[in-house]
Amino acid sequence: MDAMETLKKRRAVRSYQDKEIDKKILEGIIDAGRLAPSADNIQPWEFVVVTKKQTLRRIANLCDYGSFIVDAAACVVVFCKDTKHYLEDGSAATENVLLAATSFGIGSCWVAGDRKQYAEDIRKLLKAPEKLKLVSIISLGYPAGEVEPRDKRSLPAVLHWEEF
Repeated sequence: MDAMETLKKRRAVRSYQDKEIDKKILEGIIDAGRLAPSADNIQPWEFVVVTKKQTLRRIANLCDYGSFIVDAAACVVVFCKDTKHYLEDGSAATENVLLAATSFGIGSCWVAGDRKQYAEDIRKLLKAPEKLKLVSIISLGYPAGEVEPRDKRSLPAVLHWEEF
């Protein structure tokens, strides 16, 4: 799948088949995350891949809007070192993970992490060092059905040349 097709196909998927994701695919998804741009090329990210159902259930129970994580085959938890631009860098890595998942035919959904009440609980659950900040939690799984297209604003509605 080419880059533009991947961008156009990516959707938030919250319903998954009961099917494991091959470890090589998960590694490929994380490889895309590590290739994201970062300020001063600091690369502050760390990725925790969770596949154990018990841990997925605990994460789902901690998150405000992530109850569907319990049904995912895996989730990727993105942490970053507390740098000046950790949120931008971690978000770039998160988007790369989402796009890579789509390219492999894997559904995904970005669940917020930064400054959420549960951030510290997630950090402790996954035994991440105290110096790391939770940026995002990304559920992964094979979609349980057809993924519906979402309306997007048209290019002419959002594009401005030279000035607003």
